[in-house]
Amino acid sequence: MSNEAANVHILKEAYRLWHESRGGSVDHWFDAVVAPNVNFASVPRGVAPLDFAKQYRDSKELREYFDRLLSEWTMQHYTIDEYIAQGDAVVARGSTAWTNKKTGKTAETPKIDYWRFKDGKAVEFYEYFDTACVVAAAT
Repeated sequence: MSNEAANVHILKEAYRLWHESRGGSVDHWFDAVVAPNVNFASVPRGVAPLDFAKQYRDSKELREYFDRLLSEWTMQHYTIDEYIAQGDAVVARGSTAWTNKKTGKTAETPKIDYWRFKDGKAVEFYEYFDTACVVAAAT
């Protein structure tokens, strides 16, 4: 199996578990996907009310992202329809929906996740989604 195919396989399994467990598979991301020195960032860049969606420089810090996401939101679905791999990079394209626990509003948005791998672990991640839609659901 090529590195590209192996990286896609890692992500397909992680996203499958993430969707099926509705966010209950956080440990799998840390055990099987992300490297200890992962550089993880999000398009809101930490702006309220999505202040947890910011840059994290390692997997220990990254726990905050998952803890806050799951304490503030309930996943409705996380669907990845397409994977594009080239070299050590993988782009996952799909959609997701989350309901804000405080407001009861749901945000449904297209989703693109960019990953870069080294030695079978993700060392870089950046997520893109409709921030206006998500902020509207959070307020």
